[in-house]
Amino acid sequence: QVQLREVGGGQVQAGESLRLSCVASVLPGRTFDRYAFGWFRQPPGKERVFVAAISLSGKTTKYAESVKDRFIISRDNSINTTYLQMNDMKPEDTAVYYCVQGHPWGHIDGLVGSEIANWGQGTQVTVSS
Repeated sequence: QVQLREVGGGQVQAGESLRLSCVASVLPGRTFDRYAFGWFRQPPGKERVFVAAISLSGKTTKYAESVKDRFIISRDNSINTTYLQMNDMKPEDTAVYYCVQGHPWGHIDGLVGSEIANWGQGTQVTVSS
């Protein structure tokens, strides 16, 4: 099973930026680019919701309306890493952020629909006003 490790959470002021990284350990014989990846978040006292997703090749991305035009998801298949660049952050972005992995050769829409094969442990992001 792929292990996902999120790095980069912390506390920022409103309007600032933060970048999360998700490093995936891939089993021998399998490749990182077989999987779509994405990010979900869970604000305090609320349910976990979709944030962003990126296709196997990285050519297609999708975003929740609340983060569109502020967040950018990307991936580097050479180092098994997915990124979430968060710009112009707002207090409502405060949440635990989770890296997620799709099923092998799965479509990006599967992640949007919560067809998740694997979750990271989560990292806290806090935005102060």
